[in-house]
Amino acid sequence: MKNIFASGDKKEYTHIVQQADVAAFGGDVVHEVYATFALARDAEWTTRQFVLDMREEDEEGIGTFLSIEHKSPAFVGEEINYSAHVLQINGHELICLYEAKVGARIIATGKTGQKILKKDKIKSLFRGS
Repeated sequence: MKNIFASGDKKEYTHIVQQADVAAFGGDVVHEVYATFALARDAEWTTRQFVLDMREEDEEGIGTFLSIEHKSPAFVGEEINYSAHVLQINGHELICLYEAKVGARIIATGKTGQKILKKDKIKSLFRGS
């Protein structure tokens, strides 16, 4: 693992809300707004940008936790700007804080954890060995 980031380092990601991102279960649309599960995907993608830069060729990131405080709706067609920053790096675990906004309006805040492990170790964990 490359130790190239420090607390406070920042990454950004922009996502335009699509119809596929709305709150729907089993094909039934609950609300025509950006779903919390879509927000989770994009928040994790934003913080994964650090992992992509930190991992070695024989390593991969694996999520350890994700928290979301969903504060405000976002609608189809709106642009969501994510910003994430490193809170801390504990050994091989990266902890990040993130914020999602439409303009100045905060959509969500939260925290993610990801570990960077050898790919063989991850395969072993998935096999239960």
